[in-house]
Amino acid sequence: MPNALITGASVGLGRAIAHTLAQAGWSLTIDARSRDPLRTTEQALARVTAVRAIPGDVTDPAHRAALLAAATETGPLDLLVNNASELGGSPLPRLRDLDAAAYERLWQTNVLAPQQLTRAALSRLNPGAVILNISSDAGAEHYEQWGGYGSTKAALDHQTLTWAAEEPQFTWYAVDPGDLRTAMHQAAFPGEDITDRPMPETAVPGFLRLLDLRPSSGRIRIADLAITDTASADEQPADAGDPVGVNA
Repeated sequence: MPNALITGASVGLGRAIAHTLAQAGWSLTIDARSRDPLRTTEQALARVTAVRAIPGDVTDPAHRAALLAAATETGPLDLLVNNASELGGSPLPRLRDLDAAAYERLWQTNVLAPQQLTRAALSRLNPGAVILNISSDAGAEHYEQWGGYGSTKAALDHQTLTWAAEEPQFTWYAVDPGDLRTAMHQAAFPGEDITDRPMPETAVPGFLRLLDLRPSSGRIRIADLAITDTASADEQPADAGDPVGVNA
């Protein structure tokens, strides 16, 4: 049974990826900050696969250690998905209004935590394992009010490709899933109607295709890979939860 660790998996894209991998027979370890949504997701996943849910914050070294210990209790990892992210406020601040504490929190969650979790996981990865770091088009494009979040995703992209250069025995992807209808995306546009955005489930076939095709390490846009089922996904309600991050 392949083994995956997914951070920020109680809602949104992380939860969608976890459910699909569970149906495909993967053993899963998931985390999130909020216990109740995580518990709900764990109960649903446990109906179809072995799952370990560890509540906590990825910026906490003790939580990262506990998470990795649980994830590798029965064997090495085949897949690490660094999905947990911080948005930086709702509404998003312009750079001139982004204070040091908020920006530091962004960097701790979106850049430092993935690097430290990955660093600790290296010796517990199976040969040929895949590391997916969830990025954003805001890391490559420049939008008003997205400078704080976007700059951390740009750093994550750079980090991912440096990992690929330094650790070529594994496969490394910085993945841009596109705009999705999540609580985090809603928080970026408070009071606006975002129902034109696709549900997170519509992006998951692209992730599965990526894992199947295994192109060379690099920055990947799911829009270039996705095989979507928008009819079924659009019938599902948008996520509720922590309005400022997917590590809910």
